[in-house]
Amino acid sequence: MLDEHSNTLYVGKAKRLKNRLASYFRGQLNTKTQAMVGRIADVQVTVTRTETEALLLEQTLIKQLRPPYNILLRDDKSYPFVFVTDRHAYPALEYKRARQRSDDGRYLGPYPSSGAVRESLALMQKIFHIRSCEDSVFAHRSRPCLQYQIQRCSAPCVNYISAEDYRRDLEHAVMCLEGKSEHVTQELMEAMEAASKALNFEEAARLRDQVQQLRQLQQRQFVDTGDGDADIFALAERPGALGVSVLSVRDGRLLGARHHTPKNDLDLPLEILLTEVVSQYYFGQPHNVPSEVITSHPLEDSGLIAEALTQQAGKRIRVTSQVRGHRAQWQQLAITNAEQQLASQLANQTQLTQRFTALQKALGLTETPQRLECFDISHSHGEATVASCVVFDHQGPRKSDYRHFRIEGVAAGDDYAAMQQALTRRLKRVKSGEAVAPDILIVDGGKGQLNMAREVFKELDITNIILLGVAKGTTRKAGLESLFLETADNPLNLDPASPALHLIQHIRDESHRFAIAGHRAQRDKARRTSTLQEIPGIGPKRRRELLRFFGGLQGVQKASRDELARVPGINASLAESIYRALNG
Repeated sequence: MLDEHSNTLYVGKAKRLKNRLASYFRGQLNTKTQAMVGRIADVQVTVTRTETEALLLEQTLIKQLRPPYNILLRDDKSYPFVFVTDRHAYPALEYKRARQRSDDGRYLGPYPSSGAVRESLALMQKIFHIRSCEDSVFAHRSRPCLQYQIQRCSAPCVNYISAEDYRRDLEHAVMCLEGKSEHVTQELMEAMEAASKALNFEEAARLRDQVQQLRQLQQRQFVDTGDGDADIFALAERPGALGVSVLSVRDGRLLGARHHTPKNDLDLPLEILLTEVVSQYYFGQPHNVPSEVITSHPLEDSGLIAEALTQQAGKRIRVTSQVRGHRAQWQQLAITNAEQQLASQLANQTQLTQRFTALQKALGLTETPQRLECFDISHSHGEATVASCVVFDHQGPRKSDYRHFRIEGVAAGDDYAAMQQALTRRLKRVKSGEAVAPDILIVDGGKGQLNMAREVFKELDITNIILLGVAKGTTRKAGLESLFLETADNPLNLDPASPALHLIQHIRDESHRFAIAGHRAQRDKARRTSTLQEIPGIGPKRRRELLRFFGGLQGVQKASRDELARVPGINASLAESIYRALNG
């Protein structure tokens, strides 16, 4: 369904397309559906051979076109994987966000939680001493690094362990990540006994320690009495909100959960809505489909989805909502997760609404502010100065509207000039209509930053935005801030327990964090960049030869034209260019 500008409003499929389309133009429709129908200017139809093809085409178009009235899983992060290469004699366990077709090796996953994956990799490194360094670092080591000293690596880079023994440890780590830690424990116990009988007590002690660590790991895991691979989808509903939790179970072990908050703009029944979620979750995504998909509600097209998943996975997939035994426990656990997550989300939204209302009362406004923006400056002794702009609304942080401003042309450490530049650049776009105007603009800093912001307002003739300054207390302790409304001689006194103050502190801290993150990224980028890279004609090979010949960048800077011309691959003309670039 398209609007008058040929933008896609909705994508759907049906066995009997005439009946499905007619249902949108007759009978009692809810308000949201009426709003969509009122925008329809054209309907395009594609005929497929089978229902499965129609399902796959529907999900492909939804992911490609992102229609506003379809159910959309808005979490755009890909799921994490663990990768083990086949190209290296001593492979590492690598964290990856997406599959690469060019990679030769094994992918483990996907896993629901990136934090859980990183924690698991750290445990595998601790238990089996698997290397964590990059291949470039590994290739240039001449002696063991700190990881070997703290017993987190077996130092394969300097041949302290044979390739065969390292591969054995790596395989044990992979089996643990696959949920087969009990089998690994049994193998280690047998190897420990064999080493003890052979009077190799040091090896036996090392294996004993690994067994003990694995036992502790197994105690922390949730291990069910049954086995099997399944994904469990549970949907929870509250007035005005929906929540979907997806639990991943592999080899009977719960690997983690992921939560989504889809919108139901057409007020679809829960069965149809959950069908859309399951379809989008699998089709067109690099998920390893388990042998069973369990749902909290019966799906509208469970047979069709099972058939499509079976074709995609190359194995029989069962889709059901009627389960017993330990699968019913998994289902109930997923429902509990969905309800708890939704309750937490609604509580946060309620708290945010209360804070915005409290801020309205504290400032004496006639209406509740809808949008707050906060600015902060970060630098290291004047180096790589960056300004941040963070945005809050009634949903909390609006991260898609966050902005960094690289400050240029001001004196090092001049926070006032940096704030002036950032605010001018931002508010010029607001003045021209390119950006949304905030109701309240918050400046993180003392009276000087607030006065500078007031000058920018005056210069750009901005009168419809409330200006608020936040100065840290003497000990930088939360609750001791000094607030100034509009001007530095108009203090705003709020109780330390005031929800309005908590909202201001929240956006101020988020602005500070975002400014530091941008500054560090800018600073690290500058330090990773050599001045030689900016000289025309100096590529990686010549740069390497220069640094090797003179022992570093300082040696290159001190060299004369004649000395530069002695470097292999550097002629007199290029030596002149290098000298001028480094010395002016």
